[in-house]
Amino acid sequence: MPVSMTGYGRSEGGGDGFSFVWELRSVNGRFLDVKWKLPPSMRCKEQEWEKLLRSVGSRGRVEASLNLEVASPDLLGVQLNVPQVRAMIEQVQSLAEGYGETFTPDFNRFLSIPALWRDNSSEPDPKLAAEVEKGLAACVADWQRSREAEGKALVADLLARIEVLGGLSERIAERVPVVLAEKREGLVRRIREMMEASEAVFSEERMLQEVAILTDRLDVSEELTRLAEHLKRMAEVLGRDGDVGKRLDFLLQETFREINTCGNKAQDTEASRLAVDFKAELEKCREQVQNIE
Repeated sequence: MPVSMTGYGRSEGGGDGFSFVWELRSVNGRFLDVKWKLPPSMRCKEQEWEKLLRSVGSRGRVEASLNLEVASPDLLGVQLNVPQVRAMIEQVQSLAEGYGETFTPDFNRFLSIPALWRDNSSEPDPKLAAEVEKGLAACVADWQRSREAEGKALVADLLARIEVLGGLSERIAERVPVVLAEKREGLVRRIREMMEASEAVFSEERMLQEVAILTDRLDVSEELTRLAEHLKRMAEVLGRDGDVGKRLDFLLQETFREINTCGNKAQDTEASRLAVDFKAELEKCREQVQNIE
């Protein structure tokens, strides 16, 4: 069953000294484009986790965000560069003594100096990383369920629209023989009137040639046959898994070309109106297909 590129997934989890929330949001896109919002300590896992996401999705723009709260700094490998702090204090103390002053360190100042803090982001705590990865897997599963539900609704809507398109195609097919008969009758009448007015000799063979040319120019039976085949093919593709969206997009382009030719060749008000209705419904199908993976 096709899935939608639009979806949302969420999962929560935690352990001793930490908790987290994963969220996945996706919209339609030509290719799979994942934007990660991760804490610095988890950025080293981005490539590994993207493989997990790509094993499920193949198209769409996805935003993956991790909100991680840690009570113990040791879990994230955050450490103060103590040797450098001591060296700085000793240097300032030496400078103060040279001026006969007493130096009392303000340790709060060191909290605002990022260079003194080490973030061992390449090596997060193994247990924490394992739990967060489990949470991502649960979030991806929730996201996939959301996309499958949306995909099911899209398929139902498209199948209903394909049925409407089939009905419009049949009405055009019913109208074409009527149009051909009317055009033939009108052509024969005009030629006879012209021949009588000019007192020329009537040629049955020439008349048949003109009728044949008109019939060939107005006949859309081949286009209608291909149109029906495209609609049938679309319904079949909607029952498959895999790269459905791109196939449907191509079939819609071919269908539009055929109905456009029918509308141009028919030279009939009713047939043209039906062709316009067909195009309008086809455009609604195209909008829905843009959301199918």
